[in-house]
Amino acid sequence: MLKVRKNKAVAPPYSCPLSECMSLLGGAWTPNIIWCLSAEPRRFGELRADIPAISAKVLTFRLRDLEEKGVLWRRVMPTSPPSVEYGLTDLGAEFMPAIQAIIEIGHKFKNRKAAKATVKSEQAVLTA
Repeated sequence: MLKVRKNKAVAPPYSCPLSECMSLLGGAWTPNIIWCLSAEPRRFGELRADIPAISAKVLTFRLRDLEEKGVLWRRVMPTSPPSVEYGLTDLGAEFMPAIQAIIEIGHKFKNRKAAKATVKSEQAVLTA
């Protein structure tokens, strides 16, 4: 039986900033929504088209939650019929480098998995 080693990392403060940040980014579709709003404000229907797999209910919930947390703003446009536009606040824009880094790591991980799958299929051919 292996002895359990003590964690040598400094204990996070009561309200850990990492946990706070990840609780926000860890929400379903949150990084996708932030990404879609990174270039310019978008209307609800445009966001639905940008993220086809998201339901209207989940998108509505996420947008309200992100607005409440100060990540994005919501503006009712004086059109007929009225439309609503969403955009990133300064706080929301601060998430972009982290999301970009996650995307880059995701590409590396995906390429690594593909390379491993290729090696396995080549090994299978050689042993057949």
